[in-house]
Amino acid sequence: MKKILLSLLLAAPLTAIAAPEFPKKKQKADVAVQSTIKDLRPAEKDRLFRSEAVEKQIESLKSKLTAIDPKLFWMFQNCFPNTLDTTVHYSNADGDDDTFVYTGDIHAMWLRDSAAQVWPYLRYVKEDEPLRHLIRGVIRRQLACILIDPYANAFNMGPTGGEWQKDNTDMKLELHERKYEIDSLCYPLRLAYAYWKLTGDNSIFDEKWLQAVRLILDVFQDQQNWNGPFTNYRFTRRTEALHDTRSNGGYGHPGKPCGLIASAFRPSDDSTIFPYLVPSNFFAVSVLRKAAEILNDVNKEYGIASDCRRMATQVEEALEKYAVVEHPKYGKIYAFEVDGYGSALMMDDSNAPSLLCLPYLTDVSIDDPIYQNTRRFVWSEDNPYFFRGKAGEGIGGPHCGLNKPWPMSLVMKAFTTNDRAEKEWCVQQILKTDGGTGFMHESFNKDDASDFTRSWFAWANTLFGELIVDMYAE
Repeated sequence: MKKILLSLLLAAPLTAIAAPEFPKKKQKADVAVQSTIKDLRPAEKDRLFRSEAVEKQIESLKSKLTAIDPKLFWMFQNCFPNTLDTTVHYSNADGDDDTFVYTGDIHAMWLRDSAAQVWPYLRYVKEDEPLRHLIRGVIRRQLACILIDPYANAFNMGPTGGEWQKDNTDMKLELHERKYEIDSLCYPLRLAYAYWKLTGDNSIFDEKWLQAVRLILDVFQDQQNWNGPFTNYRFTRRTEALHDTRSNGGYGHPGKPCGLIASAFRPSDDSTIFPYLVPSNFFAVSVLRKAAEILNDVNKEYGIASDCRRMATQVEEALEKYAVVEHPKYGKIYAFEVDGYGSALMMDDSNAPSLLCLPYLTDVSIDDPIYQNTRRFVWSEDNPYFFRGKAGEGIGGPHCGLNKPWPMSLVMKAFTTNDRAEKEWCVQQILKTDGGTGFMHESFNKDDASDFTRSWFAWANTLFGELIVDMYAE
C-alpha cells in the first residue's frame, strides 16, 4: 500500500514543458554587451513560476551591476531566476505542497541538484509566501523520493521508467538513475534545516520525515562496511566509460571499516576509485548534526537524534585519522578519496561537495590551515583535474573529460575566500567563459569557451546568481 501511495504522489498532475531555447553558438564579444537590454529569459507567459521577491532583487541590482560591467547584469538577469523560470513544477492538488524540479536539459529530478537549485531563494521566503510553498514542496517531494529508494540519486516525475532501467541494480520505474551518492541524502537535510530555521515551519517534520531519516541512517550504517564488503547496494552498467560503472561485481573497491561512510559515486555521478569520498563525509557530519537538532527539538525523538550525533562523531574522528595526508609540496592536506587501508587519491573534482567547496557546504572553516593547504593544491596543476588554457581555468573531472574546467569551480573558489580581489577575479573569469551565451554551463574547453557542455544547466545558473547577490546586494 505504501508503495502505491508513493507512486500516486510521484504521478501528481505536474505539467512538463519543452526545453527553453538557450544560445548554443559563440557570439561576438560586442554582441554580448549590446544584448544587456535583451534578457534571454522565457517570455513571461512561458515562465513556470514568478517570485516577486526575486524579481525585486534583480531590479535592485540593475544599475549597480550595469555600472560595473553591462555583461555582468545581463548574465545575472538570465541566470539567477533560471530555476524558477524553467525547471520547477509546483502543485498542491493533493492538499500538500509538491514541487518537482528538472535539473535542466535532463527532465529528471536529482536530490542534489534540486536542493541546490532552490537554495539561493531561501533568503526571500519570509517576504514571498508563494515562494515559501514552492520550496516547501521541494522538501516534501524529496522526502517522498527517499522513501521510494534511499540509494537512488535521480527520480522521474512518475513511474515512467527511463533510459537506465537496464542497469544492473534494483531499478524501479520511479527512478531515473540509481547511483548511490552520500551527498544525495545530505542535500535534502541541509535544505530542510535551513528552511525550518528561516520560517519556523515545522510541519515538514512529520512521519514521512522520520521514516526518511531512519532510511538515511540505515544507508549510512550499511555503507560504513561494518558487516563486510558486500553491502546492500551494488551497481554495474554496460558502458565504455569506466567512471560510469563499478568493479568487483558492482561492489567497487574494498573499504576497510573505519567509521567513514562509503559512496559508490561522486556528486558528478562518476564512480569513486576509493570508496570513502572525503568531501561527502565532511558533508555528512554537518547534516547529521542538523538532523539531530530537528529530531531533538521538534520531534522529541531523542533516541534517533542520539544515533545521528553518534554517527557524526564517528565520521568526524575517522576523518581526522584517515583523511589528512602529507603532501611533499603543500604539507598536510585533505585527500579526495581514501580506502581505510592506507591508500589515498590526491585530486579534486569540480562538482559539489568537493575539497574546494568544503567551507561552503560543511563545517570546515576557511581559516583551517589544512583546508588552506588543500585549496592551494586543488587550484594548481598538481591536481590532475585542474586545467588552465587560453579561454580560462578551473577544476574539471572525468565526467566531461580532460581540458574541460567547470565554471562551478570558479563560483566555489569565490565562495571560499575572504579576499575581495579574488572574488572579483573569479567573476571576471566566469563572464569570459560563457561562450557568449549569457548562461553558465557544465564545462568549457580551456582554450575555446564556445566549446561547452550543457546549454541548460539550472544549478550552475542559479549558483552564479547566488554569488552575485552575496557580493553586490549589500
